[in-house]
Amino acid sequence: MAAAALLRGAAPGRGCPAWRWTLHVVSRRPLVHGSDRSGSGSAGSTAWACFPLEERALLRVRGPDAAPFLLGLLTNELPLPGPADGVTPPRVRSVYAHFLNVQGRTLYDVIVYGLPEREATPGFLLECDSTVLGPLREHLARHRVRRKVTVEPCVELRVWAVLPSTPQASAVPLPSTATATEACTILTRDPRTVRMGWRLLARDETPAMMLGGGCLGALRDYHRHRYLQGVPEGVCDLPPGLALPLESNLAFMNGVSFAKGCYVGQELTARTHHTGVVRKRLFPVRLAGPLPAGGLGPGASVLTASGQAAGKFRAGLEDVGLALLWSERIKGPLHVRTSESQEVALTASVPDWWPVALK
Repeated sequence: MAAAALLRGAAPGRGCPAWRWTLHVVSRRPLVHGSDRSGSGSAGSTAWACFPLEERALLRVRGPDAAPFLLGLLTNELPLPGPADGVTPPRVRSVYAHFLNVQGRTLYDVIVYGLPEREATPGFLLECDSTVLGPLREHLARHRVRRKVTVEPCVELRVWAVLPSTPQASAVPLPSTATATEACTILTRDPRTVRMGWRLLARDETPAMMLGGGCLGALRDYHRHRYLQGVPEGVCDLPPGLALPLESNLAFMNGVSFAKGCYVGQELTARTHHTGVVRKRLFPVRLAGPLPAGGLGPGASVLTASGQAAGKFRAGLEDVGLALLWSERIKGPLHVRTSESQEVALTASVPDWWPVALK
């Protein structure tokens, strides 16, 4: 199986401690292995965990004008598919990008997959938050004008995240491209950071059975891991019309090209980049202390020990989350005051995959 073969040759990346997290296994059915068992564990081992991302959806964009149409709206270059050699399936590439409004604020975060088309015209899949599938489709329709582009939901494929359960799950780096198999399965590195493993698009409702050594993981573990790595995803972490792309670490996640042509919202992003000053950023945070029953609300003020404003809590799960904080104020004691007048201690950290200059 192509997907299993790719995963057996993959490495989780540097920074092993960041990968030591506990899996809540949902399925304990026997694992199916391919013919090549090198690098795969026994039937009782779980080298990878597959997480069904029901809150993510797919839009298909295709047509002769699909590429220039999307280039005028996205912050990044397009992932054009690799050439087919007639023997192996054509390569599929992916990139991370944002759609911005005219004020330069994020509307939708997407992972874009470049797909080969029979007519030699590339098509694309846009992975987005499922709650904005309709608004994103309307956004594309407003900008389509007379271009020859078709935009439609892709309901036949499901989005999965694949994460290694231990740093030792594999040893050889996965190629930067992925394969589209005959079963319409797409496996590619998560383009945001190596810490997020792989993205899998599949018709199969049990892809863990396809990946030798894999299991089904609890969605809670995926989001905890994502928050600990400081990776925002969806409208809760990136409120449409409010979040600024560079404050949301778009450049760190390979989500913006500063050399491409014009796109909607480019001016503010380019100006901020060229000044070299981004004073606030989304940081991964841990919470300590009694939390309200419903957790901290989005937009809760984060304060220093002296009561000075340090930023805003954005979103989270249990005791982990993301906060938009002033970079120079993250090292001292921080806290959030709840509606019950209680203080919840908050500790921010700098992910090890960020540029060295910021650590």
